[in-house]
Amino acid sequence: MQNHMVDRRGLLRAGLVVGGLLAGTASAGTAVFAQTDQPSGGTAPDQRPSTPGQAWATLREGNRRWVDGTVTHPHQDAARRAAVAQKQDPFAVVFSCIDSRVAPELVFDAGLGDLFVVRTAGQTIDPLVTGAAEYGPAELGTPLVVVLGHQRCGAVTAAAESLHDHKKLPGELSTIASSLRSAYKRSDGDVDKMIRINTVDVVNQLKKDKLFAPRIAKGKLKVIGAYYSIDTGEVTRLA
Repeated sequence: MQNHMVDRRGLLRAGLVVGGLLAGTASAGTAVFAQTDQPSGGTAPDQRPSTPGQAWATLREGNRRWVDGTVTHPHQDAARRAAVAQKQDPFAVVFSCIDSRVAPELVFDAGLGDLFVVRTAGQTIDPLVTGAAEYGPAELGTPLVVVLGHQRCGAVTAAAESLHDHKKLPGELSTIASSLRSAYKRSDGDVDKMIRINTVDVVNQLKKDKLFAPRIAKGKLKVIGAYYSIDTGEVTRLA
């Protein structure tokens, strides 16, 4: 049988390796969506945002529709499925918690092929998670990474209780608590502050990533932190 050479980058672009395969990765004041890093109006519905500002504006607009109850469910039909079948080009990476109430495609009213989604409990991070987040920007030039914390995070709450009571959580859940120890100490045990601090910590860690830092310096990539309110559906920016 004749051997065929396979181009690695070609396979990746075809979507055989996808960011978001993992399901299980400063000051923490809240500022409502910053207006300084995106053009007004975002981009046309079928135009992929190509800059960090455009990508954030598009997510912003989608979240506004989610909050208002006017979602359009873009890119969720057979035509879109066919259009991205051979190649993907998402405009953002969203790194969020595994919480069933925080689905990025719903929160940002996005569709098939729009987002790389990486999810871990409490959006805790390790080298495997970092690698998943790196894929989009490094291989496809994805211009934005959003680290999304959320209200009443069960993983962070469990970690806070474990650290407060000095009781080890079962299995690998104890690893999550260990990852959140620094945020716990700096929040004085306040769970909501802990969520926000951890989100900003992850942002700062990703900004130093060896694949991200050069792109950030050139203005080709932005890594931001945000917070999702389960009560209202609104996403506000943290960092």
